Amino acid sequence: MTSNTTATLFADGFSAVRSYADRTARGWRNLTPATMKTEVLAGFTVALALVPEAVAFAFVAGVHPLVGLYAAFTVGLVTALIGGRPGMISGATGALAVVMVELVASHGVEYLFATVVLMGLLQLGAGLLRWGKFIRMVPYPVMLGFVNGLAIVIGLAQLEQFKVAGENGEHAWMSGPQLWMTLGLVALTMAVIWGLPKITKVIPAPLAAIGLTAAVVIGFGLDVPRVGDMASIDGGFPPFHLPIVPFTLETLWIILPYAVILAAIGLIESLLTLNLVGEIVDEKGGASQECVAQGAANIVTGFFGGMGGCAMIGQSMINVKSGGRTRVSGLTAALFLLLFIVVASGPIEQIPLAALVGVMVMVVIGTFAWKSFSMLGRIPRSDALVVIVVTAVTVVEDLAIAVVVGVIVSALVFAWKQATHMHIERVEETPEGKTYHVAGPLFFGSTQSFQALFSPRNDPEHVVIDFKGARVADHSGLQAIDALAARYHARGKDLRLRHLSPDCRRLLGNAGQLIDVLPDDPDYGIAADYRLRTGRTDTGH
Repeated sequence: MTSNTTATLFADGFSAVRSYADRTARGWRNLTPATMKTEVLAGFTVALALVPEAVAFAFVAGVHPLVGLYAAFTVGLVTALIGGRPGMISGATGALAVVMVELVASHGVEYLFATVVLMGLLQLGAGLLRWGKFIRMVPYPVMLGFVNGLAIVIGLAQLEQFKVAGENGEHAWMSGPQLWMTLGLVALTMAVIWGLPKITKVIPAPLAAIGLTAAVVIGFGLDVPRVGDMASIDGGFPPFHLPIVPFTLETLWIILPYAVILAAIGLIESLLTLNLVGEIVDEKGGASQECVAQGAANIVTGFFGGMGGCAMIGQSMINVKSGGRTRVSGLTAALFLLLFIVVASGPIEQIPLAALVGVMVMVVIGTFAWKSFSMLGRIPRSDALVVIVVTAVTVVEDLAIAVVVGVIVSALVFAWKQATHMHIERVEETPEGKTYHVAGPLFFGSTQSFQALFSPRNDPEHVVIDFKGARVADHSGLQAIDALAARYHARGKDLRLRHLSPDCRRLLGNAGQLIDVLPDDPDYGIAADYRLRTGRTDTGH
């Protein structure tokens, strides 16, 4: 790395830190007693909703419930302090838990802690390299599919709360009075969340709904599942803990594949949630900072006995809908969660799961992009297909695979459409020869269409191809021009190329000597311009 590159990286880093400090300072200065109350209550509501989620995801991963709760606290705390979007909530998630289960089953929880640390280092590196900006490559139909799929996943996850442990230890669906009471409590919670904002906004509706439903259950002694029925959340402050694994290359090869997958899933889910929250609060940017925050959070989590985590769309929606807009709400949620674990486990364990299910169902209703149904008939069929595919893959597989599939399908559709845009705008024939005016992008997808536009056998001896209305986009386009020049040369005909950019002129091989340099030649870069930086001007011939 050169000294100039190093200086640039330090300058970029200093600028990013200063920008973050300025935004954070403005956020704290804008707080008033009223907004502070709203932020704290929003954080308290989120903390209540985090408890059963963290416990459930710990069970999925095959670890002790406190491992999930410690992850929710540490990840939530760090990302609240330095995350890319105030108001976002992070913690242990199901998308990561399903990847962890195989590692825990085969190597134990200590290897999980080491994996989480390595996962954090990878995410931190991605943030420092500013790779978060690539989230802009995710098309809007993929975002719609992501939102819809995740809403369905959150909804399906609530069905597990309608199961109770039988005498033999196996879980079975509720039935009889217990089922009807639970459904009634869920409906009561949803009704309060829907109706309270129409009367007053002094207290967040989800918090009021949880409080009212809990009061009904405790006051009447109703026999319905409560948080404590899942597992005890009683514990102490997360202890510092170095993963007890051999520090060898063998260990690295065991944990590296899991760390890469977890880092990718965590960043994808976090950055998509960042965009979604950004649309709601009308803020942009912060992608690379969020990568840094997620990385730092998982490094800390791995050293404090947590299972790792990422942004949580459900809890983020609860926070935003409850009025949480600053770092205070996320910080408060993490601190309340720690308080629950250390000193207030008893009262929290008495909260009925039905109340939390009702909150999450309202999150599902608010998260699902209902407008996508009416859009499907109006948008291009290819975009509608992407929405449906991403939604289905998110539900059946996981978020990371769904997003990758969606981006690939969108890219292929785009390339196919662009490939049809290469055409001859007009042809000029004179006694001296023939001039083709071509238009459209010349890239890997349109090279065959480009070649088919010309007939060296039937053309006159002097031919000119004018690229003023076209653009050479990659090395495949250069190869197509070279191949066409070779076809004309093989028949002993004179071919001239006009209006090619300077980098095209340098990179062309066989056809390089056929270019007419004109004053109004275009100036643009192409995907193959790496050759200019390496000093190569050949095309491999």
